[in-house]
Amino acid sequence: MPIQATEKIWHNGKWINWDDAKLHVLSHVVSYGSAVFEGIRCYDTKQGPAIFRLREHMQRLINSAKIYRMELPYSIDQFANIACELVTSNPSCCVATGKSA
Repeated sequence: MPIQATEKIWHNGKWINWDDAKLHVLSHVVSYGSAVFEGIRCYDTKQGPAIFRLREHMQRLINSAKIYRMELPYSIDQFANIACELVTSNPSCCVATGKSA
């Protein structure tokens, strides 16, 4: 299943257009798989977008980076705020629940 393009993507601390996101073929992440990631779900509810267990996901992301000895310039609150901005910028990224929440 292909990844769905969105309007904006957060890259190195700033919002850029999806089509402007570039990654050099010789970057460390491509050559050695050096990365941490966390899969986070967002649901479209009657009350608006709801990111499932946001703080817990962000804490796991930070913990994974620590294990990998990566220094992160953002706090858990900053990561959570960025995720909320991402949803606001890309409303189609939330999954429809099909029921009232």
